[in-house]
Amino acid sequence: MAWRPIRDVDFSRLRKVRVEAHHAVQWLARAARAFVPPQPDDSHTSLGWDDALDGFVTRPLNGDLQLGLRITKLTLTLASPSVEMSFTLVGRTDADARPRLGELLAAHDLDPARLDAKLPYDIGDHGAYEAAKSADVLTELAAWFANAHRSLGRVRNQLIARGLAPLPVRTWPHHFDMATLSLLETGDAEHARSINAGFSPGDEHYEEPYFYVSPYPYPVAEKLPSLPLGHWHVRGFTGAVAPASRIIECKDRQTAAEQFLDAAVPAAIALVS
Repeated sequence: MAWRPIRDVDFSRLRKVRVEAHHAVQWLARAARAFVPPQPDDSHTSLGWDDALDGFVTRPLNGDLQLGLRITKLTLTLASPSVEMSFTLVGRTDADARPRLGELLAAHDLDPARLDAKLPYDIGDHGAYEAAKSADVLTELAAWFANAHRSLGRVRNQLIARGLAPLPVRTWPHHFDMATLSLLETGDAEHARSINAGFSPGDEHYEEPYFYVSPYPYPVAEKLPSLPLGHWHVRGFTGAVAPASRIIECKDRQTAAEQFLDAAVPAAIALVS
């Protein structure tokens, strides 16, 4: 499937909307923690990408009811095949949004007080949501996530063809990254040999979107092979990284990104095999 068009936007503007979207997606994380049966690996809080919504959705909260976040408009949507209710976060603080979301959940027999449980991580504070004033940049952020979902889905299919069992491509609200993890041996996912192929819209390591492929356990720097387009990141984590600024330089951006993934995935597997 072809990528959505990517424009060369100012990464400082993209960072601002990414931070607000990261905060907004915590409402989905709170709802998942409150109403989705817990899993030891926290995967019950991971989010799916919905192309039609232009955003993320939780696992079912009650029957087939899901909470979603439309990235392009910063709108929360509570929906099932038979009903859809939504409201914008724009101009609201989290304190303003909480009662409105609580009303929608209560209408479906879900206790809104359960939203108030403290998250097991901290991503800082922010004021009112204003990113929708930069609608063009929100559209760009959504395009990066949509494209990453397509290319990482392709990686997952390739790993399945190798006889591996990669996890579905999901987004993790803590770090706001999208990834598929593939264990290379049986055992605890935290300790087994594995590779994690993913995408981040930007974080403390890079102020721009990037694709990554991270092997575990981390190999020593001297063994890292050269890669097309990308480079090896070795501070904080070890992984092959292809930043957006390099991808945007290419005439065919999808092909460039996927050629990077096609090289980085087998290289990572070889490093820990």
